[in-house]
Amino acid sequence: MFKKLSFLLIVFISFSSFAQDLPERPNPPRLVNDLADVLSDTEEQRMEMELVQFARETSNQIAIVTVPSLNGYDAGDFAFRIGEEWGIGQGDKDNGVVVLFKPKVGNERGQVFVAVGYGLEGVIPDAIANRDIVDYEMIPRFKQGDTFGGLYNGTQVIMSLAKGEFSAQEYHEKASGGQGGFPFILLFFLIFFVIIPIFRGKSRYYNAGGRGRASSLPFWLLMGGMMGSGRSHGGSFGNFSSGGGSFGGGGGFGGFGGGSFGGGGAGGSW
Repeated sequence: MFKKLSFLLIVFISFSSFAQDLPERPNPPRLVNDLADVLSDTEEQRMEMELVQFARETSNQIAIVTVPSLNGYDAGDFAFRIGEEWGIGQGDKDNGVVVLFKPKVGNERGQVFVAVGYGLEGVIPDAIANRDIVDYEMIPRFKQGDTFGGLYNGTQVIMSLAKGEFSAQEYHEKASGGQGGFPFILLFFLIFFVIIPIFRGKSRYYNAGGRGRASSLPFWLLMGGMMGSGRSHGGSFGNFSSGGGSFGGGGGFGGFGGGSFGGGGAGGSW
């Protein structure tokens, strides 16, 4: 009995110690919490308004938390703990996202982590969060000293994915320049077993004095047009770097709903 009580006491003390290292849940509640003081008031207000509007429209909650230090903890673990402790997202949907940012200070690397709640892991897979949102949208701007641009662009993509404006695969094709839009094997099949026989047939018919007329387009020009069509997603989602417009509307954020996090997400450093 004494051993069990001792174990529980140790666990309680350890948890309490860690909880003291976590940022306190904001009161009044806010979705943008710039504890590292890396954003201007205007930048905070702009992102707060857009995230509040997004939460109202979808019930999904995205919280941006900047911290001066991770207090010796892993960025992912820190982000998940904040998500759980603050209860970001709805309790019945677990549809919260924590975007944790720690600036680069001296020789200490900057870090960012996107922690995704259970309910959004299907629309924001770990691979997309890491390969495209963090590596493509955020870190290049952080390296340039554009903290707001990296956080803003990343959250714009997260919101669009959560709203179903495009799928994770469609976004990846956009972020990677449309690669993979037209499978090479299918293109090979079309060229050698469909297009070339058609052109040969037309050529024979034309040379034989038939009334049909062969295409006046050069063959490889036509092929170039077909290959270009494989990038049909390019530009269809707008320019992520410009983001969306600001939202109006009164009233502040109503508060977190008790969402849970299961380990989905990704991060990086610079």
